[in-house]
Amino acid sequence: MWNKTDLTSMLQIEYPIIQAPMAGGPTTPQLVSEVSNSGGLGMIGAGYLSADQFKTTIQDVKQRTKLPFGVNLFVVKEENISEVELHKGFQTLEPFRSELNLSNELPEIKNSLEIERHIEVIIEENVPVCSFTFGIPAQSIINRLKENKITVIGTATTVEEAIAVERAGMDAVVAQGSEAGGHRGSFLGDNKGGLIGTMALVPQIVDHVKIPVIASGGIMDARGFSAANMLGAEGVQMGTVFLTTRESGAHDLHKKAIMDATEENTVLTKSFSGKEARGIENDFIRLMNENAFIAPYPIQNSLTKPIRKEAAKQGNANFMSLWAGQGTRLNKETTVKQLFEELVSEIDRKLNG
Repeated sequence: MWNKTDLTSMLQIEYPIIQAPMAGGPTTPQLVSEVSNSGGLGMIGAGYLSADQFKTTIQDVKQRTKLPFGVNLFVVKEENISEVELHKGFQTLEPFRSELNLSNELPEIKNSLEIERHIEVIIEENVPVCSFTFGIPAQSIINRLKENKITVIGTATTVEEAIAVERAGMDAVVAQGSEAGGHRGSFLGDNKGGLIGTMALVPQIVDHVKIPVIASGGIMDARGFSAANMLGAEGVQMGTVFLTTRESGAHDLHKKAIMDATEENTVLTKSFSGKEARGIENDFIRLMNENAFIAPYPIQNSLTKPIRKEAAKQGNANFMSLWAGQGTRLNKETTVKQLFEELVSEIDRKLNG
């Protein structure tokens, strides 16, 4: 049976389908719990939540499901730039602030994302699964989670990154292909050098690690799941397909942009956050890609936050980050339950027929 794998056993879930942990609002407690209640693994994207917000979100999910769910944290090294560079990055964004009638005040700048308190919350709340993106956390963090019987999952965009994840003692690895929406999980070498498609990446990682491999990037339906299965993946992680569900916290303009997009409309850009991410091209990306100065992540993310927030409030999709993968023609406006039922039924036909 396709749904009986080492991964489903490890995660204690019915189906080897993980909802991608999309930080910044989309992964509401409703979305996460509905995925888990449907037999998959719902994931909280906690990258931008404070420790208190994180705890509240976890407790909300626990009220909605008694089944396993997980959380995702970013591994971010502290970035320091000079006052001159910071001012340059801030001034580069002045035309966008002007367009939105925003004040010209420098926002609060975060040059790192502390995760130690988040780890405490995960242990306190007995969250069964924790995944990491953008790198490998300190060995002490991995050890603490595993000592508390928490499954630890890493993210890799190359074979070398997957090997590093396994060497660090993580239990499974997400193989993130270049089709994936949102931020690239790259952490070794040149980000652009790691633009390997899911179909090419998955079997190569499978051949080089012993831990379960989870395919991610452009997987939108039973065909994508079946292909990943044939390539040796023990499960899949799906993000963009969940963005247009009723339970998704994505802004209505974001959902509309996805429903209107084709496979040609997404691009990789550092313009919003300072780190490579795939989203639907708009005026902000086009103007910023014209040799504008972009601060490193997460400083650029702090600089653009007021712009993104105000643009959403004013209904201006041209200045919003509209993260999406390359499979947007396959998106539907539906509920998580309906999406899951259709997905499982079709996989059954394809793999058990």
